[in-house]
Amino acid sequence: MSSAGDARPRVRTRYGVVEGRREAGGIHAFRGIPYAAPPVGALRFAAPRPPAAWDGVRDAGAFGPTAPKVPYPDRYAALLADPRIPGDDCLNLNVWTPDPSPGARLPVMVWIHGGALTRGSSAVPVYDGAAFARDGVLLVSLNYRLGVLGYGVFPDAPANRGLLDQIAALTWVRDNIGAFGGDPDRVTVFGESAGAISVGALLAAPRAAGLFARAVMQSGPPEVLPRERTRPMVRKMASLLKVPATAKAFGAVALPDLLAAQGAVLRRSGPVTGGPAFGLVTDPDSLPEDPMTAAAASAVPLLLGWTAEEYRLWLAPTGAMRLLDRMGPLAVELARVRGGKDRAAVRALRAALPGAGPADLAGHLLTDRLLRDPLRRLAGARRAAPSHVYEFRWPSGVPGLGACHALELGFVFDTLHKPESAWLAGPDAPQALADEMHAAWVRFAVEGDPGWAPWDGDGPPKVFGGPSLEERDAQRAVGVTP
Repeated sequence: MSSAGDARPRVRTRYGVVEGRREAGGIHAFRGIPYAAPPVGALRFAAPRPPAAWDGVRDAGAFGPTAPKVPYPDRYAALLADPRIPGDDCLNLNVWTPDPSPGARLPVMVWIHGGALTRGSSAVPVYDGAAFARDGVLLVSLNYRLGVLGYGVFPDAPANRGLLDQIAALTWVRDNIGAFGGDPDRVTVFGESAGAISVGALLAAPRAAGLFARAVMQSGPPEVLPRERTRPMVRKMASLLKVPATAKAFGAVALPDLLAAQGAVLRRSGPVTGGPAFGLVTDPDSLPEDPMTAAAASAVPLLLGWTAEEYRLWLAPTGAMRLLDRMGPLAVELARVRGGKDRAAVRALRAALPGAGPADLAGHLLTDRLLRDPLRRLAGARRAAPSHVYEFRWPSGVPGLGACHALELGFVFDTLHKPESAWLAGPDAPQALADEMHAAWVRFAVEGDPGWAPWDGDGPPKVFGGPSLEERDAQRAVGVTP
């Protein structure tokens, strides 16, 4: 509908016309576009429904409401931006495009944010899509239901509602992205942490078949949780709220009270401590197969990897690193047992990292169990399509964080200039590394090849940033690195 030079470009979707903004570098941004009806009232725990059509022009100049959630604890809120925008219409998405015209046929990347399926949103400044659009890739980011609203297991509601939201957003992309200049046959879905777990589930979900051609999984394996681990979240909330553990009863609870109860039960679980959690479950309708099995058999090309010290985001801000060091060998033994490792694996780790203390050794063992081992197994098991494996090793300038979980995001999005990127990366993060990593993601979306050979089940992954772990360990022993 609009020319590339319009200050307020307009695009006609299947539901009505949206008006975006022309931003620096000639990028056109459309924010807060609804892809499903507001999940309120009778729809709070229902599968997503199509949005209502509108007359006239809908303003798409600002991010839409974020999904209801509880805030991060202060120690994490200082590191991870998580805007909260009020409103009911939280099932919305954003589009950044260099050319909002139907004939452009640009490759598309669809971003699914992380946050343990309980926090996060597409409005996080680090996820700005302008750099992808600058480099010829149309970027879509989306919100989906979180916590009990998206992943609470009820006897009277569909399971995996957050996943169904993601599928609804991808369906919207298939049906509408051509009008923004995108090619619906060249969609790459990518996510980090819980977003990567979501990507794994999308590879297994029958309803998502054909909605994307490539996939990226950053620091999150394909997995489902046993129902005996997810059901207690709803039961504990029901006990606090003094209502039955049903969607009907929870639907009658005021949203602030629901979130307060959710916050109370969340304090008792975590990625390291375990315990009950919100998560994806196998389900005959939405997720009938184990995502690891489905992803291993998938013919969708994959880019997947991890950061070298994922565990430091989970342990350092809480003081758990100091506690584990004080525990000494007991900490390493507990992590070994929890990770299902034999003692030979611990000896090999000590040999590889001779200066590492108990906290680092335990952290590496836990990271192996949660992330590295399942991602390696996945890459090694795939035969129908290539898997390109990476490791991110650059250490944060924030003391204690090292090459921690989520640190690579500002590099992938090329948003190191955003103040929020420095919360996690510290000052003076290397732009050259962002140039390299961002270019690899763009190349994967455009060509299906990030620039290095697929993993053959052996040998090291592609390394982004920094020295080897052995060199890092030697440097830390003499106080050179955080």
